[in-house]
Amino acid sequence: MIYPNRLYEGDTIGVISPAGPPDMERLDIAIDWLEQLGFNVRLGQHVGDKYGYLAGSDQGRLDDLHQMFLDDTVKAIICSRGGYGTARITDRIDFDLIRAHPKVFWGYSDITYLHTAIRQQTGLITFHGPMLASDLGDPDVALLSKQLFSQLFQPMSLRYDEHLSSLESLSGGTAEGMLVGGNLSLLVSTIGTPFEIDTKYKLLLIEDIGEAPYRVDHMLNQLRLSGKLSEAAGFVIGDFHQDKFIDENKSLTYTEVFETYLGGLGKPAVKGFFIGHCTPHFSVPLGADAMLDADRKQLWIQPGVM
Repeated sequence: MIYPNRLYEGDTIGVISPAGPPDMERLDIAIDWLEQLGFNVRLGQHVGDKYGYLAGSDQGRLDDLHQMFLDDTVKAIICSRGGYGTARITDRIDFDLIRAHPKVFWGYSDITYLHTAIRQQTGLITFHGPMLASDLGDPDVALLSKQLFSQLFQPMSLRYDEHLSSLESLSGGTAEGMLVGGNLSLLVSTIGTPFEIDTKYKLLLIEDIGEAPYRVDHMLNQLRLSGKLSEAAGFVIGDFHQDKFIDENKSLTYTEVFETYLGGLGKPAVKGFFIGHCTPHFSVPLGADAMLDADRKQLWIQPGVM
């Protein structure tokens, strides 16, 4: 794996919108926070563009991604928000350019597609964490969501246990492997493409928002039929946020769905992590080595920077 260099005060952070257009007022709030930490901030040329549900044209979003990686004065790239759009540009990304200019790359949700493609095409460790306009620009953002940004300043091992949230083991045991994954619907959308998620011997992280249990069932079944669940070493189940009330008399619960697909595989599986569309948001390095102990309900993750 390629470990990006840690960040130092005075470094320049690039901001891009590879998916949907950000709320510019909230983006400004998040930029102020980065500047208060001592960083310089450089916006991509097309960061505020709008083309329907996209942050401008595919070419513009792709150009910003390439330019930020190419510019060696930019030490990290943080996405402004998710939404939709990264899969539209992934097959045109110059992965040789990224491999030659590795640096911190940070985001989640729709950015899952880029995390998966970049890691599998280049070996670069990337970071699944809260974004600027959609998360860090929220006046009520949780302190922990900001504090976990410190893992970029020095090599830092992460530990997650029940001091942070209530966890539930669906299947016991321990497993070690590379932490991969992210947003479930985006992971499923890679199946059958050149960027299909590789789960073999890996700890698979899944999270999602606004998906009813039957939809989560549908997506986990697709991962099952494609062999992705049987190949994985274990499962880290993040937040599955549902705004609408679920009538449990007419639906399975999320837990019942997870138990159906993950509980009987004989692999450690733990649910309840504050990772995903939630607050606080526990950010993690994807591609880093990790260990999941489902009996003690603990997750350890090795540093993601050097």
